[in-house]
Amino acid sequence: MAEEQRELEERIIIKDQHTKEIDLVNRDPKHINEDVVKVDFEDVIAEPVGTYSFDGVWKSSYTTFTVSKYWCYRLLSALLGIPLAVVWGFLFALISFCHIWAVVPCIKSYLIEIQCVSRIYSLCIHTFCDPLFEALARICSNIRVAVRKE
Repeated sequence: MAEEQRELEERIIIKDQHTKEIDLVNRDPKHINEDVVKVDFEDVIAEPVGTYSFDGVWKSSYTTFTVSKYWCYRLLSALLGIPLAVVWGFLFALISFCHIWAVVPCIKSYLIEIQCVSRIYSLCIHTFCDPLFEALARICSNIRVAVRKE
């Protein structure tokens, strides 16, 4: 009974991942574009002290920059947003597919195979090298170095 309940909850969770509500207010909840695309007029155009344009030109430039950036972004996102979403969805699906069906199995297979080689290598090291290095250590342990100032 408990197992059936758990399976039902898992199905509900899986369904909710694909049908979840999208937040239309906070469109960057993970803050991935925090510093990248926050470009305002002051970040691009600035007049140093002593080289000011007319106030009307400055205000008009600000308005033109802000409005054109706003509407160009909206127009580009309306024209290219859905096609690029398809491209990015396909690309990330391809990456996920390759990772799930090729990369991870190859890594797991390699780790299983290298474990056997690792045991043989370890056995050889312990059999041949350990006695040699222990003998060298005993020989070198009786060496005394004395530094004298003359």
